[in-house]
Amino acid sequence: MHQPLVFIDGDQGTTGLQIHARLHGRHDLRLLTLPEDQRKDPRQRAEAINSADVAILCLPDDAARDAVASIRNPAVRVIDASSAHRTSPGWVYGLPELDGQQAERIARSTRVSNPGCYPTGAIALLRPLVQAGLLPADFPLAIHAISGYSGGGRAAVERHEQADAHGLAGVQLYGLDLAHKHVPEIQQHAGLGERPVFVPGYGHYRQGIVLSIPLQLRLLPPGVTPEHLQQCLERHYQGARHVQLAPLHQDGAAAALDPQALNHTNDLRLALYANPAHGQVVLTAVFDNLGKGASGAAVQNLDLMLGAMQEQSPARKTG
Repeated sequence: MHQPLVFIDGDQGTTGLQIHARLHGRHDLRLLTLPEDQRKDPRQRAEAINSADVAILCLPDDAARDAVASIRNPAVRVIDASSAHRTSPGWVYGLPELDGQQAERIARSTRVSNPGCYPTGAIALLRPLVQAGLLPADFPLAIHAISGYSGGGRAAVERHEQADAHGLAGVQLYGLDLAHKHVPEIQQHAGLGERPVFVPGYGHYRQGIVLSIPLQLRLLPPGVTPEHLQQCLERHYQGARHVQLAPLHQDGAAAALDPQALNHTNDLRLALYANPAHGQVVLTAVFDNLGKGASGAAVQNLDLMLGAMQEQSPARKTG
């Protein structure tokens, strides 16, 4: 039986290391890694990519584009964990729960763009509601999210884990020029007609995201209630292995959300908190920025691809 060869380009970065760890010890695939002295050699990297069945790119955007441009073997399939191709034509967006057909599209695609961490939570909450007509595409949205510092890459990890890191702020907002690179991705894949306001931040903890989106019920279509929003998400995610939907919380104190609650998993937990008397709702998502927000999602997409490859392998042998 053919064991697919998987090459992780950039396996020494935060996401690449996590993907490598998640794949370590598996017997249904072979991992290709380059020696340290070859990792930055364009010729060696191109050779590795073109020899792989699946290449997972954990690179800066420009380097990811160069890596894709180096592919000459039409059989190579790519999962790009950078943001280089998330809104590009010809690339399948790697969120299997996007709709009922997305997992199959990913499985059959040769070019898959892994979602960004923040967009994973935002799109998971917004897209079903927009598609169902419960949330207008031009709604004046504000998205707030706090991530563990590992979301800032190796430099942020080193800064927060050095001996004198106790002097760093417990929470620090950034992206205050309101031009964060994740916004076009959120807008396109959530089906929004207007650009949302996105305010991200880093907390002084390693990993995990809590994301929230406030809504005013009076600005939704007439008659839309928190129950309608909840039922829409229940229908959309029925049977979804990696998405949990909490019961609707209304009219009372609710437990605080812990951004680290799903660390080291590939799960995404969604919840709605509503106060009908005040006409307000908050949509929330909790997940691991290194799990469902990065490496876990990449492995989920890889497994979809490998499943499709196994289905096709008998045809290749007899052809």
